[in-house]
Amino acid sequence: MAERRTAYEIYWEILVYCRTPRAFTAIIGRCDLNSKTGQEYLGFLVGRGFLSVKRDGERSTYLATDRAAEYTALFTRLYQGLFDKGPVFRV
Repeated sequence: MAERRTAYEIYWEILVYCRTPRAFTAIIGRCDLNSKTGQEYLGFLVGRGFLSVKRDGERSTYLATDRAAEYTALFTRLYQGLFDKGPVFRV
């Protein structure tokens, strides 16, 4: 049985995936989230300045900021120290 991902792993997945602009539906599909939890994670990351949102009419895209690069690098180092391997997408 696969272990559940922590919120920190999900943040890492979203931020790595959003290194290029991504639509909400692409993010929740790739990171295996439902719509409600996806909105919560994205809202948190936007609120903390790890993601920026570009709105074009009704369409929004999300892009990782420079702060996100710092988080992903630190999380990767911590994960490697704990598990002797880097984090990977589980989907």
